[in-house]
Amino acid sequence: MKSRREFLRWSLLGGGGVLLAGCAAVGPDFAGPGQAKLPARWARKRHRKDPHLADWWRIYGDPNLDRLVRLAWKQNLDLQSAGLRILQARAALGISRGMAFPQVQQLSGSVTVNDSDRTPSRNVSSAGFDLGWELDLWGRYARGTEAAQANLMASLASYDDILVRVIAEMARHYIAYRTAQERLAYARRNIAIQEYVVKVTRIQFNSGNVSELDMRQAQTQLHATRGAVYDLKLSQIRARNALAMLLGLTPEAVDRYLPGRYRDRLSRYVNNKNGLMQLKEADTDLFGVSLIPHPRFDPRRPIDAELITRRPDVRFAEYQAHARSAEIGIAEADLYPSFSLLGSISYVNPDPLFSLSRISVVAGPSFSWKILQYGRIRNNIRLKDARFEESLVRYNKAVLKAVHEVSYALESYRYTLDHLKESQAAVRASARAFNLSIKQYKEGLVSYQRLLNSMEKLTRYQDQYARLQGNLATQAALLYKALGGGWQIARGGRYLSEETVRHLKERGYWSKMLADSQVRLPKEWR
Repeated sequence: MKSRREFLRWSLLGGGGVLLAGCAAVGPDFAGPGQAKLPARWARKRHRKDPHLADWWRIYGDPNLDRLVRLAWKQNLDLQSAGLRILQARAALGISRGMAFPQVQQLSGSVTVNDSDRTPSRNVSSAGFDLGWELDLWGRYARGTEAAQANLMASLASYDDILVRVIAEMARHYIAYRTAQERLAYARRNIAIQEYVVKVTRIQFNSGNVSELDMRQAQTQLHATRGAVYDLKLSQIRARNALAMLLGLTPEAVDRYLPGRYRDRLSRYVNNKNGLMQLKEADTDLFGVSLIPHPRFDPRRPIDAELITRRPDVRFAEYQAHARSAEIGIAEADLYPSFSLLGSISYVNPDPLFSLSRISVVAGPSFSWKILQYGRIRNNIRLKDARFEESLVRYNKAVLKAVHEVSYALESYRYTLDHLKESQAAVRASARAFNLSIKQYKEGLVSYQRLLNSMEKLTRYQDQYARLQGNLATQAALLYKALGGGWQIARGGRYLSEETVRHLKERGYWSKMLADSQVRLPKEWR
């Protein structure tokens, strides 16, 4: 009995010593994905940061958009799913960390009853506890924890990436909604003008001064413009429904977050003296709708290369590469023998008529070595290594994609800004041309075709001007999306809604993992 206790003591001491001494984890140590390929003119760090990056939607100065963005952060269903993936990653990390402790801890027991006519009654009861602890000599479980930690960080980066896209989509659809509103305002103005022209041509026709063709052409133009109103209304409804989807609401529920129909007055941009309609050519009258948010943005501001590598999707690719790197070490650990400490305590209480109760203790080290599976093990290592290399390629692709998106959005903003200036001049010129043509038509100096041509151009250029305003505002949103701005709004905030936390707590598995401090995003990225 004494020799058994001595053997058990030295086995535990020897195994513990090996555990404490440990060995370096096999496999590569992740040192980062390498130097990102960025344009030379962006390579130097800039001291001046963009002050609007964190809450870039404020450059529009639109309180309604700010309200919608914050509501989307709280209610968007994709973000709620991303928050639950963070919780899943935390649970997976907990599983991985638990592997550092004895992997087998099993309590068992049994009671048997033997009662028959030929044998006397006999009851046997037993209980036992089994313990098995594979020592992490080669870092298999340490690498597993490293991979789980990287996957958790990747889930956080994924949440931020979804938030960046949700905010950009919110701004884009809100701008589309306002653009449709402004185009409707211009269309209604032009309908009023064309109704006046139809009235003039009808008078001219009844007086015998023009043919029926002039009157029919004027009516055709009027009906065409009225028909375009329905397409614009559908565009407005489509944008509203997209906003509702981002907010997790029904289309009707989102209406209360959007101002009502814009009401315009004809007298704001039309003079009608002595029976002659003339457009007011001053800027304040001709362009006085202003429903589309106008971004306050300087396209000449230099681009900071650091913003590209901080984009959430780029960070996501980096953390994924880290996790794939750790998986190589997990696979490589199979090349080496595994050592374990095993222990078992059992208690048996047979029927006292036949024998006495007894306790047995078994303990000692053991090892196993997959010596005849090297082909499978090495190919598994190669598989993990190839996946790691692929993750590095995906990282480089994410960086290159970010560079292309920033470059295109920046150039698009600049060209759209120049185009908008030309479009504004075209609207002014077309308004002046209309004023001249309607006056000369009434005086019989030009044909109706000249008047129709000037009226068509006025309608087209005003609509183009509204669309370009919307494009300019959209390009600003796409630029900040390309720079990865907006995720900062969630720092320190909850990634699980109170309703979700309540549902999880009702099932009772989560304990302290759902404490308020545990369901908040880190304030800063490490």
